[in-house]
Amino acid sequence: MRIFLTIYILVIIATVSILGFRGSLTEKEPVEVFNDMDRQAKYKPQAENSFFKNRQNDRLKPSLAVSRGSALDMRAVFDPDFQGVSEARLIELSGKNEDGTFSNDFPFEVDYKLMQDGQKNYNIYCVSCHGVSGDGNGVTKPYGILAASYHDDRLRNVEDGYIYDVIANGKGLMYGLKDRLDMRQRWSIVLYLRALQRSQYTDQNDLSNKEKSELGL
Repeated sequence: MRIFLTIYILVIIATVSILGFRGSLTEKEPVEVFNDMDRQAKYKPQAENSFFKNRQNDRLKPSLAVSRGSALDMRAVFDPDFQGVSEARLIELSGKNEDGTFSNDFPFEVDYKLMQDGQKNYNIYCVSCHGVSGDGNGVTKPYGILAASYHDDRLRNVEDGYIYDVIANGKGLMYGLKDRLDMRQRWSIVLYLRALQRSQYTDQNDLSNKEKSELGL
């Protein structure tokens, strides 16, 4: 057995010595048994091809083409009876008016159930960074992840649609939540954030005697 191992090691050393481990440049694609569709026959952006006359993969839209609808109405865009969404529906979907500005109209009826949903969703998705009261003092702050305080004058006076847009699409280090929260859930967080803002700036005279008693005032 010892002789076999000795011969085996010598053969390996000889093979490595003769062939060596060296790299070389090649334009050939590597042999892959299962490429998992990593390389497909497709036109990639900003690349060339021999099909089009100008050899460009990127194509301009056809001359005189007019945009119709939007991604919000994709299923209905090619319907012969297609009609654009109403302004109210557009605000509900995007938080923006028809002219692209952020709207300050809240698209749902405000009730206690929606407020509770907002608190629940906020505690799940937002509290770790923005803190329980929305002041930016979340558990991530000691690690250098600084979140905005919703009690800043800028965010207290900003439109509801702006907050909705940030919740949906994110901003800066904050990732968007549109793949985790549906439209109503996002608006519920907007409502709860407004309640948090008001809780820090409410005049005692605006409270009832019962509310003052519960707060120890």
